[in-house]
Amino acid sequence: MGGPQARLGPSPYDTIAELYDPWSRSVVEDVGFYVAEARKSGGTVVELGIGTGRIAIPIAETGKRVIGVDSSREMLAACRRRAEEAGVADLLDLRLGDLRHPPLDETVPLVICPFRSYLHLADDGDRAEALAAARAALVQGGRLIFDVFAPGDDDIAATHGRWLEREPDIFERADWDTDTRTLTLSVKGPDGAATMALSWISRGEWIDLLQEEGFVVEACYGWFDRTPHRAGEDMIFVARRV
Repeated sequence: MGGPQARLGPSPYDTIAELYDPWSRSVVEDVGFYVAEARKSGGTVVELGIGTGRIAIPIAETGKRVIGVDSSREMLAACRRRAEEAGVADLLDLRLGDLRHPPLDETVPLVICPFRSYLHLADDGDRAEALAAARAALVQGGRLIFDVFAPGDDDIAATHGRWLEREPDIFERADWDTDTRTLTLSVKGPDGAATMALSWISRGEWIDLLQEEGFVVEACYGWFDRTPHRAGEDMIFVARRV
C-alpha cells in the first residue's frame, strides 16, 4: 500500500505479539459490549488497533465483516493466524496503518477503537487527526465508539514504579508522570518485552475534541455494563458523526 502507512517503522507491539494474548487473558469485560454494538451497526465494522483480534474475531463470528487496522505487522500476523483457527479469516480484512492515517477508502456505520488504543496518541494534534480520520470513515450518522481512562490517585500510588505480576510469569510496570499526563508502560514475559508511552486527558477534553471534529457525544459510560460515567477512571464514549 502507498501513503503514510507504508512508511511505518517497527511497533513496540512487534516484540510482544506472542505475549499479548496471555498478557490480556483476563480482559474480557469489553468483548460483549463491542460485539453487541457491532450487531446493531447494520454493516461492516472498522476496528482501529485490532491487535491479535481479541474483539474482532468474536465480532466476525457473528457473521460481520471487520476491517482491522494496526501499526504492528507482527500483531496483524498473529491476528491472521487466530482468525484462521477460528474459521473467520474470510471476514477479516487486515491492513497496516496507524490511528491517524488508517488506510480506509470506504465508509461504514461503525468505527471502534477498543482497549484504550487512543491513549497511544501523544497530544491533541494527534488526537484531532485520529478523530478526523475516524469521522471520514463513517457514513453520515455513523458512530465512533472507543474506551480510554484517566488514572486516579489511588491507582497511581498502587502501581507507580513497581513490577507487578499481571499474569503468571508476565510482569508489568507503570511509571506515571502526572505533570505531563503520560504513562510509560513496560511489559516483560517469557515470549518478549516492550516499553510504550501512553497519554491521557480528561472526559471534558475528549468531549471538546469530539465536538471540534464533527461528532455529537451520545453517551459516556463508566463501564461496559453501560453505567453512566460519574467520576471513575474508565470512560467509554459513543459519538455520532454529524
